[in-house]
Amino acid sequence: MSDLASAAVERVYREHRTRMLAALVRALGDFELAEDALQEACSQALRKWPRSQVPADPFAWLLTVARNHALDRLRHAQMARTKLPQPPEPATMTEKQLIGLGDERLSLIFTCCHPALNEEARLALTLQAVAGFTAAQIARTFLVAEPALAQRLVRAKRKIRDAGITFEVPADHLLPERLQGVLTVIYLIFTRGYTTADADLRQEALRLGKLVAALMPDEPEAHGLVALMLLHDSRSAARMTPEGDVVLLEDQDRTLWDVEEIAEGMTLLDRALRFGTAGPYVLHAVIAALHVQDPVDWTRITALYSELLSVAPTPVIELNHAVAVAMADGPDAGLKLIDGITGLDDYHLLHSSRADLLRRLDRRDEAAAAYQRAHELAVSPADRRFLAGRLRSLEDS
Repeated sequence: MSDLASAAVERVYREHRTRMLAALVRALGDFELAEDALQEACSQALRKWPRSQVPADPFAWLLTVARNHALDRLRHAQMARTKLPQPPEPATMTEKQLIGLGDERLSLIFTCCHPALNEEARLALTLQAVAGFTAAQIARTFLVAEPALAQRLVRAKRKIRDAGITFEVPADHLLPERLQGVLTVIYLIFTRGYTTADADLRQEALRLGKLVAALMPDEPEAHGLVALMLLHDSRSAARMTPEGDVVLLEDQDRTLWDVEEIAEGMTLLDRALRFGTAGPYVLHAVIAALHVQDPVDWTRITALYSELLSVAPTPVIELNHAVAVAMADGPDAGLKLIDGITGLDDYHLLHSSRADLLRRLDRRDEAAAAYQRAHELAVSPADRRFLAGRLRSLEDS
């Protein structure tokens, strides 16, 4: 029974953590209190369920216990009326009211992306609250130290509480000021699912992206983001072997690509382009569309990355541009650009891209050193296996 109880707690927490957290944040107005209450409810479940029986509705059980624990803490500290915003009659809020909150994840994203928070805090908080990223995972995403990232999260949660920021999708006229942050977070969630082969995360990002596009039908960037995700997702089945090893674009079996997702992505991209202005996500989507063509037009991709660098310059875009230049004009031209990039010393893809170009130039010792550095920095087991294989092929040839 203990194993069954543990499995039930783990399953409900994994599948419904965001819904429960969103409900508690709405009821309590305090991220930290909501997180603590949910953890306490899970701890109680692990203690009580093995001795009795897993409830018929474990989701509602956890939510109720978490809610009651939080309210007890508020009453004990005499904070319910003086510091934290509370809904009317919080003690009488029923499980049905807590669960029936509409699209909790979207409301949670808009809360986390409030303009009162700086951009870094918005992104970090949303990735933790909505996607369940750990501080360590978010720190790696942003290439910052974990302690600094943890402090950023704490400050963001307390600012939401102290400023009384409400848990809701804002009115239509307030949507544009939060759009970029919301789209960025959705894409980061998708990217996490894409790089870790987590289909659930990818589908959640697609669902959220489509909701935002429906909320803001005249925003080309919203349609561009959904198109981008669909075009990337269409190749998911071909990106890994059955054993979980990486398959590069040029080696992928195109018969495994999802033609329906490609068609849907192309339709949305066409809609986004009709607005006449191409922001970063629309440009990324055009590049993704070129990647599913045969042959791939690397010259045009290079030009699009140049355009991206003029509107949204980042070191990662510089790296992507350099790789495209290498494909269009040869490895020496790409390597010169990569060697001029700063700020990505701890990014394994910079070193793996550099290693590949050095290999193509027959500079084997330098290529091996770069592959070794990429292998040291890579986190994904699939990436590490791929890089180890590249190292072995250099040694054997």
